[in-house]
This record gives sequence, structure tokens and C-alpha cells, in this order.
Amino acid sequence: MNAFRLSGPPMILDGGLATELEAQGHDLSDALWSARLLADAPEEIVAAHAAFFRAGAAIATTASYQASFEGFAERGIERTEAAKLMRRSVELARLAGEVEPGRHRWVAASIGPYGAVLADGSEYRGRYGLTKRELHDFHRPRLEVLAEACPDVFALETIPDIDEAEALVEAVADLDIPAWLSFTISGEQTRAGQPLANAFEAAAGSDAVIAVGVNCSAPDDVLSAIETARAATEKPIVVYPNSGEGWDAQRRAWTGRSRVSVEQARSWRAAGAQVIGGCCRVRPEDIAAVADALTDPAA
Repeated sequence: MNAFRLSGPPMILDGGLATELEAQGHDLSDALWSARLLADAPEEIVAAHAAFFRAGAAIATTASYQASFEGFAERGIERTEAAKLMRRSVELARLAGEVEPGRHRWVAASIGPYGAVLADGSEYRGRYGLTKRELHDFHRPRLEVLAEACPDVFALETIPDIDEAEALVEAVADLDIPAWLSFTISGEQTRAGQPLANAFEAAAGSDAVIAVGVNCSAPDDVLSAIETARAATEKPIVVYPNSGEGWDAQRRAWTGRSRVSVEQARSWRAAGAQVIGGCCRVRPEDIAAVADALTDPAA
């Protein structure tokens, strides 16, 4: 079995899984978000993963970002079935990676923040009023179930504050699966307003967390975040920002234009990013452009 390592040339991550599922015609305005399709249309998740793999991605993030026992329970799905659906998220990504035989693909099991499960935008604020122990106890069962499906790596992603980061670092410590820890940021701070350098330091002493980075943030904030990460830790760096469009919560619509930039991706690589991809509104064609640019020997 291949072991997930971050060394050598930069690895290409996928883009916005939910964005691609919406492009396939699915309405994800649901508290479970993309996790709903684990039960309702698993074949569509495979198709979305496969689109990113064909575009050049080497890593797929699973449809488990918003999956939790609590969230499934509200939909009448009991614990055993919920665990099965979470494991299915890894299995579907693995299946998509078999579309092109002969090329090894990696599966990152997505662990979204507690605020994502609330489905009220709390992941962009943090500070939920929970203790670190309560956050640990929320995340640990999800991690244990996903670990049973043997993903290559955990993507602890879109984390808005240091308390939750520290809880997650503790929760993955003994699961024998590496993890990356990725914050959602505004400028040079976490969404909760903490210095980003302090956030990266939360994982500095962890052997389980093999990389740190940022995601679900503005692309213009990424380069300075890489520089901060390099100063705070010697761990490899993961970056996968949004397209650059804005979200109008009242109109429930995206505004502005996509600013996915090959030039920016090259600058992230030059600054030291080891994994580069996209988050919300980043499509397979965007990942293809980034993959082509970063694998071009003349670039």
C-alpha cells in the first residue's frame, strides 16, 4: 500500500466538489449539503470526483465535509447507517480514482468544522461557545468511522479558529492516518480574528498533522498565508482557495467574477506550497489549467 507523503513535485488537489455536483443538476440547499448525495445519488459523487481526476487532480476530497451523526439523525438516519454513509464517501472517491487504470490517486477524507454541521455560516465565524473537549468529542467519532475506510489522509479543513484546530489535532493523534490542517482566513487572520501564525503553531508539535494551509478563502490572501506558514512551521503547505467570487447570503447567489489564476498558482508553488487546488466555485477546467501550468517543465 502506498503511503501518503508530501515530497517531490507539487501535488494537484481537486476543486469544489459541491460546485461540481450543482453543475450536474443537484440542489444542495440542504443541511447535509453534498453529504445528502451519499444516500441519494452516490454515482453522481463518483462522476464529480472522476471529472477532477480527469482534469489532472491527484487527490480527491470526500463528500463528508458536512457529514455527522447529529446531522444524519435529524434526517432520520440512525447511527449504523450514518457510519456506513461516511465510510461510503471514501469508497466513492477511491472508485473514481480507478477510472484511469495505472495512475495512483489519493483520497483525502474531509472533516469540516463544527460550524459547517450547523449549516448557518458559523464556519466563517468560529467561536461557537463550545469547549475544546466538546469540540474533540464531536469530531472524534467522525474521524474514527472515516478511519475505518482507510483514506490516505484526513483533510481537517475550513477551520475558523484555534480552539477547534487544537481539538482536532488532539483527535487525530492516535488514528494512524496522516492529516493536514487547513484554516479559512480573512487577510492574515483566522475567521475568528486570531493571528494566522498562532493558528499554524497549533499543529507544530503534532506528528499526525503532516501539513498546514488555507482553504475556502480569497485567492489574494494565499501568498501571504504561505509566507506565514513557512515562518511558523517546517511542515509542508496546502492551499486551495475559492474562485474569488463573493457570496451574497441574502440573495443566496455568487457575485463578481472568478479570479482563478494560473499565475497565482505558480507563485504559490514558488513560495513553497506542496499541495495546490481549489475550493468553492473552482471547476475541473480550472484545475486542468493549474495542473498543466504546474507540471510544465518550462513553467
